[in-house]
Amino acid sequence: MGRDRSGLIRDILSEPAMQNVNIVDMDQKVMQGISVMTVVADFESAKVTPQKLEKWYRDNAESLAIDFSFLPLEKHQGRRQTAKELYIVTILAKDRPGIIRDVAEVAARNGVNLERASVTARGELISIEFLMDFADCSADDCRSQLKKECEGLGLDVVIQDLGRSRKEKRLIVFDMDMTIVDFEIINRLASFAGVDEQVKAITDRAMNGEMDFKESLRQRVRLLKGMPFSTLQEIAADLQLTPGSEELIHHLKQVGYKIALISGGFTYFTDVLKERLGFDYAFANDLEIEDGVLTGEIKGEIIDAEAKGRIIYDLAEREKISPDNIVAVGDGANDCLMIKNAGLGVAFNAKEVLKKVSDGSLSRENLLGLLNVLGLAEKEREV
Repeated sequence: MGRDRSGLIRDILSEPAMQNVNIVDMDQKVMQGISVMTVVADFESAKVTPQKLEKWYRDNAESLAIDFSFLPLEKHQGRRQTAKELYIVTILAKDRPGIIRDVAEVAARNGVNLERASVTARGELISIEFLMDFADCSADDCRSQLKKECEGLGLDVVIQDLGRSRKEKRLIVFDMDMTIVDFEIINRLASFAGVDEQVKAITDRAMNGEMDFKESLRQRVRLLKGMPFSTLQEIAADLQLTPGSEELIHHLKQVGYKIALISGGFTYFTDVLKERLGFDYAFANDLEIEDGVLTGEIKGEIIDAEAKGRIIYDLAEREKISPDNIVAVGDGANDCLMIKNAGLGVAFNAKEVLKKVSDGSLSRENLLGLLNVLGLAEKEREV
């Protein structure tokens, strides 16, 4: 360990190389300007003993400007080296002391081994990415308990199987209402029509999975019969976006992601957002309009939970990618299949029914934390 500088690794490893010491494993990080390096060295064919090389480092530590220690691997080696069940666990929250300790305590209580941790700062948001081994517990039980207990601590958590997490994500799909848009559009329409209480009650039942979505949508749209098309235009002109959504989408587009809206809402509004934010795809329900007013009916197939799940596979085929390369973000029961079918499913400010089937959840103020989950955030420092 020493102050980072150009040539430091070369200087540290020159003597082992000349003495035919074989480096079989190595990890090097720079944290707060300090270089920390761990090396596993094999001396079987070396020209020197470990003791002689240790003496060389002791004699040259001052000129190298390093602190060091030699540890026999067999004495200090940790738990098993095979048969691991590795998961990437991303924790997001407002920064405070003790977060890493709290998560470590939850992991230990559930028989989970922490193998690595790194911290990323983004404004007030802190993200800790852990590599965890679930081999000593039931993976499903571990995932469920970690999500439950971390959420109880006020922490957002997303858990990804290491193998799936390594598959490059190339397309991200979002629900619209209460995900990209910061309200339920149909409730806003109902307010203009004076039927907001009736519509909101039906919406809540549908979002909680207590009512068939297709029937609930038909009932709500019938209550809007006779509404002038100008009302849709008025609402579309004042679509309040969820905090962080515009910045998130802009960043995703900049780094080359395709993005899509898959909504149980209405095409008029998804089309507006597609133009405004640059979505590559948009899917929603088509309101029937005659003589400038809503008829209370929907044209064509209704985009319900099954359709949303099917669209994930359709998009994968269109983009010539695997569903594992797709991320889905939604908030209600209608998003369950969409979340399940994607390679990574994130519940955003979500109902419990969706949290249960997702890989993790983000709270309303942490939508930008999706960048951390995808490994796109900046200012990383290892711990």
